[in-house]
This record gives sequence, structure tokens and C-alpha cells, in this order.
Amino acid sequence: MASEKRLSARRKHTLKGCMLVVAGNLLDAEATVKAKERETFLADKCPPVELPYSRDELLELCQKLHEQIIISEDERYGIEFKLNMVLNEVRDLNIKIVDLRGKFKRPRLKKVRMSADAMLKALLGSKHTVNMDLRANLKQVKKEVKERTSSCVMWETGVRTLKTSLIGRRCLIAKCEDRNRVYCLC
Repeated sequence: MASEKRLSARRKHTLKGCMLVVAGNLLDAEATVKAKERETFLADKCPPVELPYSRDELLELCQKLHEQIIISEDERYGIEFKLNMVLNEVRDLNIKIVDLRGKFKRPRLKKVRMSADAMLKALLGSKHTVNMDLRANLKQVKKEVKERTSSCVMWETGVRTLKTSLIGRRCLIAKCEDRNRVYCLC
């Protein structure tokens, strides 16, 4: 970290100015894009009105516009109704959350040493007596006892004597296929 150079105040100020200029340019570009999108949307949804000269054509145009207004108002009313239902549901859920927080306080739990039998007796009451010995349900694993050959016993005793007598001396451990054999380099 000592090798990293810290920026001077002048350099920080120029970098901050550059960042602000770039951000301003991006905001201006985004504003122009939004304005173009708005214009294209309005051009699609609201074509320019060509006013007819005859009364019948004018009445027909008014009926078309009236139908379009009715359709848009129906859509707006449906969206507002759904929005109000969702807002009411959110408000009700918030009230329920506040009520639940206020009513129940979490008690501090104490560490208790209790056997499984005593716990079940406390939960189920004194009527139900359940004896649950968890150790009895464990599987018994029997070790396979291999017959020890005389060379194996001799080897183990040799290792034990070497451990006790050769503390601090260098030993070379060479592995054979059947057993590890220890040779001293004294």
C-alpha cells in the first residue's frame, strides 16, 4: 500500500469535474431520447386531427373520439382499482406485522441440561411415558480382528523399543508392501 501513490487534491478535483461533465452529457442524451420516445408515442396514439367540413363527418369524428375516450377511461379505472386493492392489502399486512411485533416478545432462553426422556415428559405431559434410549438405537460396529503373525508382533515391539530408546536420533522410514519397517542410521 505504501507503493501506491495517493491522488493530489488538484488531480481529484479535475477528475471529479470530468466525471460531472460526462454525467451531464449522459443525462442530456437520456432526456433527448425520452423526448423522442414521447413524440413517437403521441404520434402513434394521437394522430393529427383533420377537421371535416361537413356536419355529418364532424359528428362521426366526435363519436369515434368518444369511443376511444371510453376505452381509455375503462382501462384507467381498471388499473386504478387494481392498484388500490394492492395498496390496501399492503397496508393491512403492515398493520398485522406491527400487531404481531407488539404482542409477542421473544423471551430469553436459558440453557438447560435435560435428557431426552425428561424433555418428552415435559412436552407430552405425565400421562405419556416414553422411554427413549438413544444409545440403544445406535448400530453396533464390530472390529474385525485379524490374526497377528509373529513377524507383525515382532515388528510392533521393535518399533516401540525404537521409539523409547532412539529419541533424538535420525531414523529412516522405508515402506514395504506389507508393513512399514524402521531402519536406524546410527
